[in-house]
Amino acid sequence: MKHFSAQDVATALDGELYGIAPDTLLTGGVVTDSRDVGPGDIYVARRGENLDGLDFAPAAVEAGAALVIAEAVPTVDGVHLPTLQVADATEALGRLARLNVESLRASGEITVIAITGSAGKTTVKDLVADLLSGVGETVWPPNSYNNEVGVPLTALRADENTRFLVLEMGARNIGNLAYLTSFVRPDIAVELNVGSAHSGVFGSIDNTQKAKTELVQSLAAGGWAVLNADDPRVVAMQDALAEGVNTLWFSPSGYAHDRSPVLRATDARIGASGRTTFTLHVPDAEPAEVVLALLGEHHVSNALAAAAVAHLCGVPARSIQTTLATSDAASRWRMELIDSPSGVTVLNDAYNANPDSMRASLKTLAAMGAGDENTPPRRTVAVLGEMLELGDESLKAHSDIGELVVRLNIARTIAVGPAAKPIFNSANLEGSWGNEAVWVEDISAARELLQAELQPGDIVLFKSSRDAGLRFLGDEIAGVSGQ
Repeated sequence: MKHFSAQDVATALDGELYGIAPDTLLTGGVVTDSRDVGPGDIYVARRGENLDGLDFAPAAVEAGAALVIAEAVPTVDGVHLPTLQVADATEALGRLARLNVESLRASGEITVIAITGSAGKTTVKDLVADLLSGVGETVWPPNSYNNEVGVPLTALRADENTRFLVLEMGARNIGNLAYLTSFVRPDIAVELNVGSAHSGVFGSIDNTQKAKTELVQSLAAGGWAVLNADDPRVVAMQDALAEGVNTLWFSPSGYAHDRSPVLRATDARIGASGRTTFTLHVPDAEPAEVVLALLGEHHVSNALAAAAVAHLCGVPARSIQTTLATSDAASRWRMELIDSPSGVTVLNDAYNANPDSMRASLKTLAAMGAGDENTPPRRTVAVLGEMLELGDESLKAHSDIGELVVRLNIARTIAVGPAAKPIFNSANLEGSWGNEAVWVEDISAARELLQAELQPGDIVLFKSSRDAGLRFLGDEIAGVSGQ
């Protein structure tokens, strides 16, 4: 964060200072967990569902916090701790982020990139960070810091040396993205897709589209919207752009229609390694073949979105191609390939799940199991859990996956948990026979089954929504510790 005086911060946050001189220069970072406080930091004491950050203010100051931002003024032995009292600590965090970013815009050159979509946000964020880091100092969030706390905290890590600020923005309700962008306005907004991943939360896919559109609506004249030309609901977002906002399209299918400029992929094909090869078409550059380091054909779309951002930020086409070929999964449990000591290969993709990503993971498993001229066939095992937040579409979505595992000739499918039982039922109806598909009640039963059945050479996919917990079982089978 830039250095501000306590009074600068108080003015920006409409707060009142206690126990600190107004001209005190704040030179540390910003944290919301008292355990992370270092000398000179600002500690934002948020009220959580179970804990009140104000209770930890004395410990934060003892650890070196120069200022506490809170909704009340903490005291020790009747003496005020150095505090900025505000009406809402979480909102104050966002307003502090706005102060930082707008100050950096006024005093230097910084480009803010925001990424949203029903699927792929974290992967694209990581790819963009890899692509831009070679051009200039880049700040991006760890893991999936994409909410009203994570986005401001990431923005507050930017300072005078930052050239690119990459943000992942998620939404649980209509208005969430409008809230986030009111504090950190993007210069480049990336819309990946509008799917059924959270239709149970939003109520309908139309509401999902409305919520996601809020990101591009925040762009000012001169900004860029990076839009998926193959998703009709994303295409419709062009009508929501303010006057003077530019559009760069990307087309995973390779069909750009009449849209220009566009980045395209053609001749995409997945090999037995799980890696996808395609021809990348970047405006004003010669087409070039790319072999993605990431596993799964669905990452072609993610790679194109990231490449579009890099193109806008001045990364040469050749550098885009070489980086995509070496940029592996930076976040855990997203198509993470691990060869276990027992000789079993684990494909752990159980951080998020929706119908599209479930299909993509299964197709990758099938391709890897089929082998090629250089790789012998391998037995495929799919351990599948619940896809959450699908609302009324849940039963059909899980049933469709059951049909797919049969059509892909997955050798063994283990559906885990009550909500995943339609996968098993549908597989049987589709024509699964013998022990190709089985349903187990919980993770413990799945563990016992896998320990009894898996053999060296097998390749096993773990796929579910995060709260279903299969990512940890995947780690156990792979012989690695979870993080």
